Amino acid sequence: MTNFYDLCPLDQDGKQFPFSKLKGKVVLIVNVASKCNFTPQYRDLQLLYERYHEEGLEIIAFPCNQFGQQEPGSDDVIRHFCLSTYGVSFPVLKKIKVNGPNADPVYQFLKSTKHSQIGLKVIRWNFEKFLIDKNGEVHERYSCLTSPLALETAIETLLNKDKT
Repeated sequence: MTNFYDLCPLDQDGKQFPFSKLKGKVVLIVNVASKCNFTPQYRDLQLLYERYHEEGLEIIAFPCNQFGQQEPGSDDVIRHFCLSTYGVSFPVLKKIKVNGPNADPVYQFLKSTKHSQIGLKVIRWNFEKFLIDKNGEVHERYSCLTSPLALETAIETLLNKDKT
């Protein structure tokens, strides 16, 4: 893939979720897990979504079980957990792999576009974040240690870019 908008992952029901419908929006992509020490970040992700969705922010979560087997449930179990525990209303897509030969094309693209702060291509843990601008360019990559709320200024800047 050479373009963010060409990507088309699957949602939890196995239906296509074309990124072409995200054109003109700021997008935050996060690999998530339900049984991780960082799982409470769902709360702040939901807060960002509620605060900025009307202005053009989309948050897309990808469950992944590659780190400590911390996302063992089915897509239905994950959906129920996200809704009942954190009231998540942003899209949580189909569980995927983010590393290795079977990594989802979304993560192949993201990792090839933006390496970690220490130069790694691989995803190191759950809740790594990629912030994409309105043109489909990967603006920044953040580690799992970065609170979603710490991205607020960057999100506001990208949302307000090109406004007159």
